[in-house]
Amino acid sequence: MEEANESVASWFIFRGLCDSRELQTFLLLPFSTLYLMTVVGNLFVVLLFITDPHLHSPMYFLLANLSFVDFCLSSVTTPKLTTDFLKDNKTISFGGCMTQIFGIHFFGGGEMVLLVTMAYDRYVAICKPLHYSSIMDRRKCIWLVLISWTTGFLHAMSQQVMILDVPFCGSRIVDSFFCDTPLVIKLACIDTHTLGMFINANSGVLATVCFILLVISYTYILLTVRLHSKDGASKALSTCTSHITVVLLFFGPCFLIYLWPFSITWMDKFLAVFYTVITPLMNPAIYTLRNKDIRNAIKRLINQHMNSQDNF
Repeated sequence: MEEANESVASWFIFRGLCDSRELQTFLLLPFSTLYLMTVVGNLFVVLLFITDPHLHSPMYFLLANLSFVDFCLSSVTTPKLTTDFLKDNKTISFGGCMTQIFGIHFFGGGEMVLLVTMAYDRYVAICKPLHYSSIMDRRKCIWLVLISWTTGFLHAMSQQVMILDVPFCGSRIVDSFFCDTPLVIKLACIDTHTLGMFINANSGVLATVCFILLVISYTYILLTVRLHSKDGASKALSTCTSHITVVLLFFGPCFLIYLWPFSITWMDKFLAVFYTVITPLMNPAIYTLRNKDIRNAIKRLINQHMNSQDNF
């Protein structure tokens, strides 16, 4: 009975970003600020889409969904990271650890497919403008978003199934600031080399397939527009720059985390911070700063608020 109990982990300990107590105290304010900006930025984009009729189009419907996914993805890890800066003993329950793993892969996998959907939307808008409204109708947009959420759910469940019955014993220390499948299986009592390959392949295949579809989509957009316009390449690049930037920011860390054969602890932690903290913050900033319609929507919201204040 004692032997059986040793293989059942009830909690884990995070090593965190660093060992220095002073540095952790220093990092508390910056990371808290970054998370607050992520929440405000992403939920503000969602609010703009809901309240402004001018943004009720397929592209902004997908963008609002992306912002909501980014808010959720950051919320899986960042609040725990910031509160742990104040603690010497950074523990998490087994259930909490499994919840983090599910959340990261659910929202991360969903975002990959959502980015492909946004690329498809741009392809139809640029390459088939006369048929855009009939192809990207409301019903199809909803179905495409549901497919992205369903894919994320299935991906997360597959990760969960592979690790849920793995026996853990001995060390409970996770050398990071959050639970992810490749990190947790290192603490297993059994040889997990083959399981680790399946886990990385599961994430790697999804990321690779989505990235290939994105490359094909944007390449086809640039080539098509260039053939039909003298300065088509620059116009297409201007239209898709925000999307391409977000794709590179999101998929770069994913490939290095799940497909890079060599693991360097400090680099893995940096990529994890970039993936879960920085990218969700930058996405709304990139779209807001480069998008004229969203800037105009912000002006309308401000003017509406000022008018209501004057009437009051």
